[in-house]
Amino acid sequence: MTLILDGHIHLMNPDPPAPAFLAELQAAGVSGGALISQPPASFARAAVQPPAARLQHALDWCALGPNLYPLFWIDPLEPDALDQVALAVGRGVAGFKVICDHFHPGHPAALVVFRAIAAAGRPILFHSGILWDGKPSSEYCRPAGFEALLAVPGLRFALAHIGWPWCDEMIAVYGKLLNALGHGQPGAAGVEMFIDITPGTPRIYRQRALADLFGVGYAVADHVIFGSDCHAPGYDSGWASEWLQRDEEILTSLGVGRDVQEKVRGENLRRFLGLTGAAVARAIPQPGV
Repeated sequence: MTLILDGHIHLMNPDPPAPAFLAELQAAGVSGGALISQPPASFARAAVQPPAARLQHALDWCALGPNLYPLFWIDPLEPDALDQVALAVGRGVAGFKVICDHFHPGHPAALVVFRAIAAAGRPILFHSGILWDGKPSSEYCRPAGFEALLAVPGLRFALAHIGWPWCDEMIAVYGKLLNALGHGQPGAAGVEMFIDITPGTPRIYRQRALADLFGVGYAVADHVIFGSDCHAPGYDSGWASEWLQRDEEILTSLGVGRDVQEKVRGENLRRFLGLTGAAVARAIPQPGV
């Protein structure tokens, strides 16, 4: 049976690794996932930890057991961001997390950092959609702004939360990036977008969002990732189980096969992180399709 992996788990505080975390995952039927380091200064809500300490903290948590993958949360506008990338890659981080809460995704300084991450073969998980951060920041998180990543050759990236409330816009951006494969633009063929369906979407929007995502006709089966947005320690097993069950019921009702559902719940995260060499064909959609 395919492992269930949670692609969106936060380490928001400097709590030491807690072995009970593994039991909390197991209670939800989850075998591992991506653990996002504590935030950088621009997003921190408590005392800010130095980059090296935040990185080590995430690595220590992921050492608790198998199938735990560290993502290093970086602010690409920090003066030493490139040094942070080099440090994290050198320590074996699986990928990076970015929240564009005070800059656009296409900010020139940010693109330099994103290119360094892509050159290192690491992916980026971006927040997308409304951001509950207590400040005006939505202009930076609209899915359409991530078109700028077409200028980052070789980048694998995911937009989280289905871009809610701009789910249609996010689906359109996914289609545009697929269509870009046929335009012969330098570097565009190496840019690969994934869709993180972490809620995000309140319950009443979930059916429609998944129906649109899987019914639009784009090749999405290999590019959708489950996540919970839970924290560690204190992983909310009930919350994760509820969303896993809800999504299974919705996807089954939509006629999405068991094989695709298993990819969404596990294998697609591993491919996003570059842990499997499995290549997938990406059909190029035509305008209006």
